[in-house]
Amino acid sequence: MQKLIGFSLLLILSISACNSPQQESDIKIENEVSIEKMIDLSIEDIYINSPEIFRDLDEIKQSGVLRAITTNSSTSYFVYRGQVMGYEYELLNRLADHLKLELEIIVARDNLDLFVQLLNGNADLIASGLTITTPREAFVNFTDYLVLSHQVLVQKKPDNWRSMKLHEIDNELILDAVDLIGDTVSIRSNSSYMQRLQNLMEELGGDIYTDTLRSNMNNDEKFEMLVDGTIKYTFADNHIASINASYYPELHIKVPVSLSQRIAWATRKNSPELLAAVNDWLKIIKKTSDFNVLYQKYFTNTRDFRKRIDSEFYSLHDGKVSKYDDLIKKYADKLNWDWRLICSLIYQESQFNTEVKSWVDAQGLMQLMPATAKELGVKNSSDPEENIKGGTKYLRQLWERWDTIPDPVQRIKFTMASYNCGYYHVKDARSLTQKNQLNENLWDDNVELYILKLSDPKFFNDPIVEFGYVRGKEPFTYVQEIFKRYEHYKLFISE
Repeated sequence: MQKLIGFSLLLILSISACNSPQQESDIKIENEVSIEKMIDLSIEDIYINSPEIFRDLDEIKQSGVLRAITTNSSTSYFVYRGQVMGYEYELLNRLADHLKLELEIIVARDNLDLFVQLLNGNADLIASGLTITTPREAFVNFTDYLVLSHQVLVQKKPDNWRSMKLHEIDNELILDAVDLIGDTVSIRSNSSYMQRLQNLMEELGGDIYTDTLRSNMNNDEKFEMLVDGTIKYTFADNHIASINASYYPELHIKVPVSLSQRIAWATRKNSPELLAAVNDWLKIIKKTSDFNVLYQKYFTNTRDFRKRIDSEFYSLHDGKVSKYDDLIKKYADKLNWDWRLICSLIYQESQFNTEVKSWVDAQGLMQLMPATAKELGVKNSSDPEENIKGGTKYLRQLWERWDTIPDPVQRIKFTMASYNCGYYHVKDARSLTQKNQLNENLWDDNVELYILKLSDPKFFNDPIVEFGYVRGKEPFTYVQEIFKRYEHYKLFISE
């Protein structure tokens, strides 16, 4: 099951060393530690006080699940118009497929949480754009780099910059990092940018004041604060700054504050086999066009990025899945299901396109067949409310037919499979399950296995099967994908 756990942090060891000392016995690193208690901890504290975890590739493969922790951001992991997206998310799916593992995603609220969950054994892999730094290398192993970048100063151009000449704009800006001496830069306490600022002051031989931003602030918020004048300067990785500047042209991002830096993922120190497997996979995928296409999709496709940022159906904004959310909530209540689960089903059926029509003439948001729509009293399948009302009514009918299934989640899965391929085909699969001495009341790893077998003559010709052949992979995949998407929705969108 996916988790949403987060902490604040103080990541830079040199800063944590200035705090009042704590006895080891006073530090207890747990999943429920409050932000207030975590604020004075460093990665070193987490490392020293975390249990020794023995979970390398063999143990991961035995469990069948790769647990990766990442961040909710405009490039790493998010939901847009019902679709789960993100650079890290898509790469993780490819890695899990390569390793033949299921993927479980954990969302961190800030960078220290990434390390907490890894070192405490809740995650196997940090899949977030971490800058490789010497202090961090003392506590985790970094993978080969995914991206080469460098840090830049991000500042706002003058309010009337569009009517100014280039040299007039330059006169209003800092064009060399040395001019930051005596000024203030706003930086998250949990970031590699803080360490870079410390190093920059040593390199320049002068003090730069720090306005410490809250540790769980995402880049979107940080850039918005620059635009509205709440903060004056910040640091960002160039590839992140560039894509955001495409949406905020008033931001100036041309002043470097670091040399090239490697951006990578991380594993525990005692997971060498997992590290080697990830690096072997990276060597393969980095040679493919797919890897470059993914990078371009999230870091250079400015048109799609601007569309996402402008959309109200973007999980970093208002927590909306689609423009039909209110209708879905209304009829999900009548069904007594989580509305986000219905959203996932509708996305699976139509991707929220009211005009879509399947090859068998199913229509509308919930893809009702004409005969079914007529029985349900749906006169216009393209009408969103009629279609959702009819589709949820049909789900209710199917739900009631599975009243012998005791577990409510399993009962929902039987209902969804029936919605996809028909009640009687699922009933046949259940009969085969019982005949083969598995649990006919469990969909997972039981009836779902025999719905798959109903495309095999050996099974669909069995005398116990009344309704014959069905393409069993369709309901099998249908239920799995709806529930996987639902788990993602739960991480982003409140009930």
